[in-house]
Amino acid sequence: MRENNGLATPTRTTDSLHRHTEVRGPRGDSVTDDAEPTTAAPDTEHPQEGEGERWPDLGPIVDASDFLMHAVETGGAVVFALLFGIGLIDLVVLIVESVRTGEISDPAVVVTFVDRGLLLFIIAEVYQTVVAYVRGQSPRRILRLVIFTGLIAIIRKVIVFRTEVYGSKMEALTVAATYAVLLAGLGAIMLIDQRAGILSDSE
Repeated sequence: MRENNGLATPTRTTDSLHRHTEVRGPRGDSVTDDAEPTTAAPDTEHPQEGEGERWPDLGPIVDASDFLMHAVETGGAVVFALLFGIGLIDLVVLIVESVRTGEISDPAVVVTFVDRGLLLFIIAEVYQTVVAYVRGQSPRRILRLVIFTGLIAIIRKVIVFRTEVYGSKMEALTVAATYAVLLAGLGAIMLIDQRAGILSDSE
């Protein structure tokens, strides 16, 4: 303790855990002031050794790849739209030519037109599926588009199915049974999806 002009001044002694203050009063007695223990703040600027190096931030790379994927999907949608337009023009030209030549009355020619028309519907459904992916629509809508595309594709095969194309009756029967199983499976999936949608809407 130091005396300055006859006044008592406090003497402070500190350690790493407690701050101890000793103050002498007017009569010479001492008063001890114990403060709360203080803890050192963690050093966030200098991490401890042994933690290992952190991985670099890959956010920009992921964002760039996501943008590239969306660009490719959009380009695919544009390609399918162009294919649909070209196929539609070609179908119209074929129908006009068949009307002029009188071949429109041939059942085989009509089946060919139906086949090409269903192919255009398949292209349209694929386009809608790609657009749904790009726009981030619900998975249920995308599933319905895929089911419709599969149904149209199988129906197209059934319409143009001819037994004389195959080498034997057993081969033709196997193909026909495969088409029937695929139609039944896609129809069951579509029915389940519709019922699930009705139940979710009622809730």
